[in-house]
Amino acid sequence: MTTETRLTIPGTAFDVHEALRGLTEGALSALAEAERTTAQIVLAEVLNNIVEHAYAGQGGRIDLTLSTGADGLRCVVTDCGVPMPSGRLPKGRSPRPGDLPQGGFGWFLIRSLARDLRYSREDGRNELSFRLPS
Repeated sequence: MTTETRLTIPGTAFDVHEALRGLTEGALSALAEAERTTAQIVLAEVLNNIVEHAYAGQGGRIDLTLSTGADGLRCVVTDCGVPMPSGRLPKGRSPRPGDLPQGGFGWFLIRSLARDLRYSREDGRNELSFRLPS
């Protein structure tokens, strides 16, 4: 059985935090613990990247659709912020021994945990879709 959750989130750090908390207690609560943790990490990275980079802290609207099914959790995230550099997803960099635990590793995590990762820009909107396997 497939279930779908749709949210519109104001593009601020506070609102993203509150939305993630609500998802953890709601739509993500039915997932197994490991899947829920993966979803929290990936969604936090994606949504916070939108706030920090696409909207550059100026706020905006983020639309999120989550669909659960036999193949895992499918996610579609759209915003009207600036496009990805060069119109492509960043590669991300792998942490190395001695690196600080912050900065630049988000896309590495997203790429490591998500499947079917796709980005497009159309009519002034960014769309990122991915699947988190079950």
